[in-house]
Amino acid sequence: MEAATLRARLSGGPTAMPGLMPGAIRATQAGAVPAAVLVPVVQGPEPEVLLTRRADHLSRHAGQVSFPGGRIDAGDASPEAAALREAAEEIGLDPARVEVLGRLPDLLTGTGYRITPVLSLLPRGLALHPAPGEVAALLTLPLSVLLDPAAPQRRRVLLRGVTREFWVWPHPEHEIWGATAAILVELAERLRGAAA
Repeated sequence: MEAATLRARLSGGPTAMPGLMPGAIRATQAGAVPAAVLVPVVQGPEPEVLLTRRADHLSRHAGQVSFPGGRIDAGDASPEAAALREAAEEIGLDPARVEVLGRLPDLLTGTGYRITPVLSLLPRGLALHPAPGEVAALLTLPLSVLLDPAAPQRRRVLLRGVTREFWVWPHPEHEIWGATAAILVELAERLRGAAA
């Protein structure tokens, strides 16, 4: 997918999110903690989405695959500013090298966060430096996988007497699930042109 096509499909505001996280409350609930994540698409002959694996010792979501991001602080001017700040802290991403293109719809997680996914393009070959206290590894998911409508799978588990459903994306080394997987489903729809 050429850079111009990526820009065209990723640019713009959020579209309606069709219930990608069953059991999650819509993102309008009062009291949810505002957060933002950077959803970086790395340009190149074979574009890919950049993800992180959180450090194993963290008290929340340890070892999980996620996008760079976190809480929106009082000093952040916008979700975009928060996502860029967090990405700089977590993976050493220079905000000047990021082309912010728009947002996906906010998503409320089962843990009480209202996440704003911030879409962006990155040039290929950036030198990134994961913060060892926060990020155990960087990984990518090729756009060819995202563009395959058969790639994401629905899983169902019983947790404390409640059945939960969630998306899972295939990856040779990591389990990509939960809010990250739901955001990837929405991204895939946007990229395929269904939600442009």
